[in-house]
Amino acid sequence: MREDMFMTPPPFEIAPEKMLALASARLADPFALLGPRSGGIAGQLVVYVPGADTVMALADAEVPLTQVAEGVWAGQITPDAPYRLRAARGGAAWEFDDPYRFGPVLGDLDEHLFSEGTHKRLWHILGARVMEHEGVHGTAFAVWAPGAQAVSVVGGFNFWDGRRHPMRPRGTTGIWELFIPGLGEGVPYKYQITGSDGALQPLKADPLGFGSEHPPANASVIRDIRGYGWKDSDWMDTRAARNDRRAPISVYEVHLGSWRRKDGRRLSWIEAADELVHYVADMGFTHIELMPVSEYPFDGSWGYQPVGLYAPTVRHGPPHEFRDLIDAAHRRGIGVLLDWVPGHFPADAHGLARFDGNHLYEHADPREGYHPDWNTLIYNYGRREVANFLTSNALYWLEEYHVDGLRVDAVASMLYRDYSRKPGEWVPNAHGGRENLEAIAFLRAANRLAYGEVPGIMTVAEESTAFPGVSAPAHAGGLGFGFKWNMGWMNDTLRYMAEDPVNRKYHHHLLTFGIHYAFSENFILPISHDEVVHGKGAMLEKMPGNDWEKFANLRAYYGFMWGHPGKKLLFMGCEFAQSHEWNHDASLDWAALGDARHAGVQRLIRDLNHLYRCTPALFRRDCDASGFRWIANAPAESVTAFARFGDPGDAPVLVICNFTPVERTGWRVGVPAPGHWAEIMNTDAATYGGGNRGNLGGLDSQRTAHDGCPDSLQMTLPPLSCMILQLHQ
Repeated sequence: MREDMFMTPPPFEIAPEKMLALASARLADPFALLGPRSGGIAGQLVVYVPGADTVMALADAEVPLTQVAEGVWAGQITPDAPYRLRAARGGAAWEFDDPYRFGPVLGDLDEHLFSEGTHKRLWHILGARVMEHEGVHGTAFAVWAPGAQAVSVVGGFNFWDGRRHPMRPRGTTGIWELFIPGLGEGVPYKYQITGSDGALQPLKADPLGFGSEHPPANASVIRDIRGYGWKDSDWMDTRAARNDRRAPISVYEVHLGSWRRKDGRRLSWIEAADELVHYVADMGFTHIELMPVSEYPFDGSWGYQPVGLYAPTVRHGPPHEFRDLIDAAHRRGIGVLLDWVPGHFPADAHGLARFDGNHLYEHADPREGYHPDWNTLIYNYGRREVANFLTSNALYWLEEYHVDGLRVDAVASMLYRDYSRKPGEWVPNAHGGRENLEAIAFLRAANRLAYGEVPGIMTVAEESTAFPGVSAPAHAGGLGFGFKWNMGWMNDTLRYMAEDPVNRKYHHHLLTFGIHYAFSENFILPISHDEVVHGKGAMLEKMPGNDWEKFANLRAYYGFMWGHPGKKLLFMGCEFAQSHEWNHDASLDWAALGDARHAGVQRLIRDLNHLYRCTPALFRRDCDASGFRWIANAPAESVTAFARFGDPGDAPVLVICNFTPVERTGWRVGVPAPGHWAEIMNTDAATYGGGNRGNLGGLDSQRTAHDGCPDSLQMTLPPLSCMILQLHQ
């Protein structure tokens, strides 16, 4: 910019190159030009107020400013005096605070911890934080963009004009920040970033934004997340015991957008706080697991391609209403787990991809930074700021939203560099191996932070390989998760159930093999959304036979699942045997409950949950081999029986399943102790839709050795059924 571009001679020297950078929205050091210390000299005031006819500084006296270039006003004020600005155009006038008179918000310790990658709570320093700063209400913006030449905050409040609010860089941290007075709750914004090559990037949403616009709009939205009035102290005081591996844990997995719809619309967080929480409590589940709620652009991803990791999706309401849902669940004695997706992110232009013009969050090499399965990008876990961004996000949900745990999606894809890749399509680690050492270190760090800072929570891994020690403590060489999904058990047992009963005798090992490793991890038995989509069919459709046999098979399977060692997880709709695959665009088929067969399955799940929770032998030693004993396996008849044990003094139970449509009378089975064995669950009961065959409520044991036990029962096994009997001592 030439010096002769000035409309009037400036009252003091202003560097033309600074003016040019301002005019082109590439001002890298705005506080060197703008504010009350222009050029580093106190009292030299320069402000940028395009469109005004006059601008005045209101300090100890009214100081008219001179327009020295288009939108640029300058004048001399008393050094270090507080001031406001008054602008006028036509007959309108407005007063406002100058963003460039405020000092930094970010402190030296925050800068140091951020640079180390050890700042536990990044949301305290980054994002758009509503606050009082130097006695003025506004919002402090801060974003990490180390490769940028210049960064501006833009939004409707400044006509999306990157010249109006350029940000200041903070030393060598790569953080840019600016306090904008007067901005608060509900204001959309983005960042305009000039990359290292001088090119403007697509406008970017805030990586630490606490809110978002409704898709397909994608700006971040200022949300004041301070000061929620939690009423869940009773739950918080007791949840450590409820999340323990010796506790009954039965999880209801929910995609809230399709759980129930009203006139075609999704439920709000507020409605879910009433309807979903009431339903889950009535059904006896101990926890709700919400499929990802972090903001995401594409409905069809179900939330597994998040863009706003720090923003609860606005699809159901603002953040404080999401807290209402958590609070309501806690007050009903129900925990809430979130699906958390640190394994990959989409390449949407407004998101993290090439955030500052460089591969900032992702690897540059697609052999490391691209997921072929999901067409997504992979975080660079070896970059300390990226790992810190993710570990801090885990803590954010646990602390700010009182979430009780995180289920980490697709852990196997993070652990192995060759996951779903052909030879030559992946880069070995530093030792030439296939393990992703940086991702392993990140997962350990996230679990250490979560358990160390928020006692009583749980973390859960969806991990489908035999990677050792997933739920072993990080300090002992494990990954540090509290629990792991038992994908092997799920796959084997569903394969078994899909077999025609006449062929099941050839596949009996699919029922029994899981016990060989059942206690190697703290397992959850998952029947998740993944089992009822993409052509896999609903749970009912997986079962062979006529309609009666399908329902009986499913009831027997659920009985076997609730009797088997391991915590439980069931996806919504499976509890009433929805007949078709899950559709994320539609409500569950609640009308099916008008059919007694579906209502019977729902009643069975409710009763199984309540039985499970009040029978210590069924949960106390879920993760301990001493809590399990094989009693009998009869492959030719497709019968299996095992005993479960709790602590000393807890009555043991016997679980026996008949997976053929043949009633077996006079069947003898050993029992671990003599006495009266009460039939506390029979999936063939008429109330569940069965034929009401059984053993008249219970049996006395006989001193007849069988199955390696000195005592036994002679009983009736209904067709396609599971029975649970408990010793009455």
